[in-house]
This record gives sequence, C-alpha cells and structure tokens, in this order.
Amino acid sequence: MGVSVSASTAIIVAGLFFAFTTFYPVAANGLDRVSDAQHGVNERALERQNTELAVTNATFDTTTDALTVNATNEGAVGLVAGDATLVVGNEYVDVGGPNATTTVDGDGDTELWLGDETLTVRVAQGDTATTIGEGTRVVLVVESGVRDAATVTEVSA
Repeated sequence: MGVSVSASTAIIVAGLFFAFTTFYPVAANGLDRVSDAQHGVNERALERQNTELAVTNATFDTTTDALTVNATNEGAVGLVAGDATLVVGNEYVDVGGPNATTTVDGDGDTELWLGDETLTVRVAQGDTATTIGEGTRVVLVVESGVRDAATVTEVSA
C-alpha cells in the first residue's frame, strides 16, 4: 500500500486540478455571456417603454399623387427618422430609402427625431405598388418595434 496508493492519489488530484482549470473559464465565459444578453434585453425593454409615437394624420393629395404622413414623437427617447418603417396598405416602404422623403419639424437635413417633434414622411403614388386612396391604412413603426396606425384621407389642393 505504499507507492502505488500515493501515486494514484496524486494522479487523481492532478486530474481534478486540470479538469477544474478547464471548466472554470468555460463556466465564467458562459455566465458573462448570459449576463450580457440579459442586460441587452433589459436595455431594449427600457427603450421600448420610453418610446411613444402618434400618427397625427395621413393624407393623400390627389393633385400631386403624394401621400403625407405626420407623426409626433411623444416619448422620452430620440429616434432616427431614417430607421422608421412605413407600411402603406400592406406594402413596406423604407422611410430612409429613395422612395420616401422625410422632414423633422420642417428640416429635411436632420435624421434626429426628438421628443415633441413632428416627422413628416412623403411618398409618391408611383413609388408604391399599392393604390393609395381614401381608407388605405398606414402604419409607422420605429426601430424599437413601437408603432401607430392611421387611415388615409384624400385632399385636393
């Protein structure tokens, strides 16, 4: 019972030491990733909670064949106008793309849409496959997923 028991005990202890040194970094990295992901979920939930918008009106001018959607940022979070999405009669219109023009409180050079400011989005009839008219539904969605909808009314200038 001399050397063989001591040698096998030393081998078992060394094996446990190596196993622990391999397991610990893996467990620590996994815990860091989980806590970072949880932090990201909480940040997005807070942003969604502080985001509020209202589509004040959606009008289609029959003389210019252009849809104008006005929305007010009523939340505490500043938004990027070009990151918004407009759905016109079940058709996706990229607000930041070439088919739409945006202004924030009349300024077409800014993309920053702060609280109590009005975003105006203009889309020409020819830039959509959907026929826009009285009763067409429009939905404006911002990057956090908050949305508001309105029904189009026709006007002639």
